[in-house]
Amino acid sequence: MAVTVTNQSTPLGARLVYDSSATSTAVDNTTGAAGTLYMVEIDNTANGAISYFKLVNATSATAGTTAASMVFMCPASAKRSFAFPEGIAFSAGFSHWCVTGAAESNTTGPSSAVKVRYVTSAS
Repeated sequence: MAVTVTNQSTPLGARLVYDSSATSTAVDNTTGAAGTLYMVEIDNTANGAISYFKLVNATSATAGTTAASMVFMCPASAKRSFAFPEGIAFSAGFSHWCVTGAAESNTTGPSSAVKVRYVTSAS
């Protein structure tokens, strides 16, 4: 097997968003501008139930009312990473929240902290 390492002249992502306790209350406009999403990491190890991390391409959101642009499921007591090598473009900025159900109307937050990181670049 061969391994190739390629040096990058510019970083893939310009912004790392970290929420040490994502809840059912939306955090608005975390990226501050349009850009590209490259990676999402969800740490749900503190919870014995599934958590759903929701991102919306908008400068503001309300859990239970705003339709998410992307929904990421993380199993109970687990950590998951989602990578998008080509990136996913967004036009406004991201707002996010975390709940215990996939339904758009769900507003129940996880019982313990869900740690979330995502990497974006500015457009």
